[in-house]
Amino acid sequence: MPIIELQRRMRQLGEIRIGRVVDTGKVSQKTGKPILRPEKLNRFRLTSASRPLLEDVAALYGGAVQAWTPANGGPAEWEVFTDADRLPVLVPPREPVTQWYEMYKGSKCVRRCDGETEQKSDQPCMCDPDRRACQITTRLNVMLRDVPGLGVWLLTSHGYYAATELPEVAHFLAGTHGYVDAWLAMEEKRIVREDGNVAQFMVPKLDVAVTPAQLLAGEGAVAELGAAERPAVEQPQRQQIEAAPAGPSAENFLTRARAVSTFAEFKVIWDEAAASRISPTQAQSDEMTAIGKRLKAAGQALAAAPAPADEAQAAPAPGADRDLVWQQIVAAWPRGMAELHTAIHGAMGVQSQAATAGELAAFLKLVQAGKFNEPVQVATGAEAEVPF
Repeated sequence: MPIIELQRRMRQLGEIRIGRVVDTGKVSQKTGKPILRPEKLNRFRLTSASRPLLEDVAALYGGAVQAWTPANGGPAEWEVFTDADRLPVLVPPREPVTQWYEMYKGSKCVRRCDGETEQKSDQPCMCDPDRRACQITTRLNVMLRDVPGLGVWLLTSHGYYAATELPEVAHFLAGTHGYVDAWLAMEEKRIVREDGNVAQFMVPKLDVAVTPAQLLAGEGAVAELGAAERPAVEQPQRQQIEAAPAGPSAENFLTRARAVSTFAEFKVIWDEAAASRISPTQAQSDEMTAIGKRLKAAGQALAAAPAPADEAQAAPAPGADRDLVWQQIVAAWPRGMAELHTAIHGAMGVQSQAATAGELAAFLKLVQAGKFNEPVQVATGAEAEVPF
């Protein structure tokens, strides 16, 4: 059990940044130091005291690790400018987002206020509400899903849109009582100012691949680890966890591609591989291309093959009902509905919705005879060519 007065939290592994500081080329007459200014980025920049961690980040998301010294005089660290504007993350429970009005002098925070009470002095807020001297400061803690290490990465934003949009999403995800699988992304905002000028800037956001209803049903969250009130992991669950792959790789995707039997299944794997920004070897790329072309050609050949004349003209059983025959076809069909409709059109020459009871009965005999054990390629515009 932890000490009651101490809050549990994961250690911070590094920071996720959406900007950097650049030299203006000018020198301050007061201090004699270079004058710096902030510059926004359209890709994520990560910093950490651990070079090995950032080397793992660079291997996954691109960029090169280099030495970095914070402008505020903090200890030297490392940084990597990634090629990614989307990062797969886990949103932890227990307040993933904090917000304050803050004022700094150098690297020291001298004010931290919630809009009513200044926390350091325990006095009423010192700012004019219409012209605040303090900056809005929004902090989001996430885990990088595919980067080794148990800990969180901190993203800090001083923007208005991040302050108003990011917390609600993060708190909703945290309310699922588990670590939520999500994406940390950048979104470009364009606003027209009062003087007519257009301002463009990037805003961090959180995305998930499931609906709010699915999240509330617990489908988007993995179990919260270390919760005393939860039962121990059952042995079959433990085996599944231990057998889970460490992270995406070209070989992982290639192994999955070898096991599928339809081009549609293959294309799902290819799209996932493309989104993960992996770098396959030439041999792996050639094999993936060959698998895709083979599956596509096999599906097209099967869809184009006419059914035998005697079987195509088979009559339905006496008193056969069209809906009953259709139900029998659906029960016997080994794959998806899109392939079923394509197979009926290829074999019978009519759309499934227009087929008669006799035509459906003839098609049912073909299915039961094993004529469609091989995949049927669903021809669509998006799948007209192998995407390599």
